[in-house]
Amino acid sequence: MEERWSTEHVLSLAPDAASRKAAGKLSSPAPWSGTGTDGAALWGECRGSGRTPYRTVIELATPAYQCSCPSRKFPCKHALGLLLLWSGAPEAVPAGEPADWAAEWLRARRERAEKRAAPPADPEAARRRAERRGARVAAGAAELRLRLADRIRHGLADRSTAGPWEEVAARMVDAQAPGLATRVRELDSLPEERLLAEYAMLHLLATAATRIDELPPELAATVRARVGYTLDAAEVLTGPTVRDRWLVLGSRDTADERLTTRRVWLRGAKTGRPALLLAFGRPGQAPDLALPTGHLLEAELAYHPGARPLRAALGTRYGAPEPGPAAPPAGLTVAEAVAGYGTAVADDPWLDSWPTVLAGVVPVRAPDGWHLTDGHHTVPVRTSAVPEAALWRLVAVSTGRPLTVFGEYGHQGFAPVTAWSAEHRPVGLSSS
Repeated sequence: MEERWSTEHVLSLAPDAASRKAAGKLSSPAPWSGTGTDGAALWGECRGSGRTPYRTVIELATPAYQCSCPSRKFPCKHALGLLLLWSGAPEAVPAGEPADWAAEWLRARRERAEKRAAPPADPEAARRRAERRGARVAAGAAELRLRLADRIRHGLADRSTAGPWEEVAARMVDAQAPGLATRVRELDSLPEERLLAEYAMLHLLATAATRIDELPPELAATVRARVGYTLDAAEVLTGPTVRDRWLVLGSRDTADERLTTRRVWLRGAKTGRPALLLAFGRPGQAPDLALPTGHLLEAELAYHPGARPLRAALGTRYGAPEPGPAAPPAGLTVAEAVAGYGTAVADDPWLDSWPTVLAGVVPVRAPDGWHLTDGHHTVPVRTSAVPEAALWRLVAVSTGRPLTVFGEYGHQGFAPVTAWSAEHRPVGLSSS
C-alpha cells in the first residue's frame, strides 16, 4: 500500500502561516475534480473564483509543484491542499494514469533532470574553464592576504586608513571566490575583540587557496568548498553513496531578502554518521525538502568531499519517512561534546560548529545568559541563533528535568535545534 505523508509533513512545506490556513480549506474533496496518483505524482483540478479550475500537479520524490494559479507563493495553497487531501482522504485521490497536462509537465521535468546529469559536451573546454577560474581565485586570495597584512600593520585600532571591506569583497566576487567574499563582508560587523581571530582564519584560508594543488585531496576539497566552489547534487551522487536508515534530528530555516535556506540534520542508524542536507527557496517559497523530525528515512546519501564530510546529497529513497524509535537518540556529555568539536576542528580549521546531541542536560538562565548543564560541565547557548521564545519553550519542556537536546556546538556556544521531552516526543526549537 502506498505510504502517505503525515499532516505535519505536508504543512512543513508551507511558505507561511497564511498558506497553511488557506490549504486547510482546500483539504476536502469538495473543490477538487480529476484527482489521481500513480505513486510518484499527484494531480487534480481545483475550483476557484473563475470559470476555469486551477490545474495542480505534484512530483512527490523531490517534491516539486506546478499550478496554473497566479500565486507567487511556492508551494501554493492548491498544492498544499491537494497534499492534505491525499494524506487525509486517500479514497479521494484514486490510483490512475496522469492527465495529459500533468503527464506533459512530469515528462519535461524528467528531460531536464537527464540533461543536467549528462556529462559536459566538451570536457577539454570544461578543463580550460576550471584552470582559468583556479588562476583567478589564487590571484584574488593573494590580494586578500596583502589587504589583511596591511590592516594588521596599521593596527586594529587605527581606523584612519581602514575603509569598509565591501570593496575587497567585490574584488573577491570578481575573482570567482564567493566564499571569501562572504567572510570578508562579515568583518565590518564583527566586534573588535573578535577581529584578530577572524583575520587569522581568513588569512589561513586565503593562503590555502593559493596552494590548493599542494594540499592533501581531502583538505583541498574543504578549501575549495570554503572558497566558494560548488558541486551539483547530480555530480556528488556520481560518487560513492551510503545507504542507511537516517534519523531526522532536526531542521532550521534561515532567510534573507534573496533566499530561504533549510538545513536538515540526519544521523545514520547503523553507521552513526551525521549528515547535513541543504535546500533553498526563493522569497515566498518554502524549500522543497521536508523531512519530519524524529522520523526515519531509508535512503542513499552521497557526501560532498572534504576533510570532515558532513554536507550530503539525497539520492535514492526506499520508501517514505516512518516514525522513529520511541526513545530519544543517544547523546554525549558536555565534556565529550567539547572534545568531539575539537577533533572536527583539527580536520577542518574553519569549522564554526558541529552537529551534536547532548544527553541529560538542563537549561538554565543566568545573569550572563542561557546555558545547558549536565551537572558537571556547562556550555553557553548561542542565543543569536535561537529565538528567546524557543529557549523558554525549552525550559517548559524540561520543567527542571534533564533532557536530550540536539543542536550545533562550536566555539561560540551551543545552538539548540530539537529537544526530546520526558514523553520522548521531539520538540522543535528553531522558530519563535
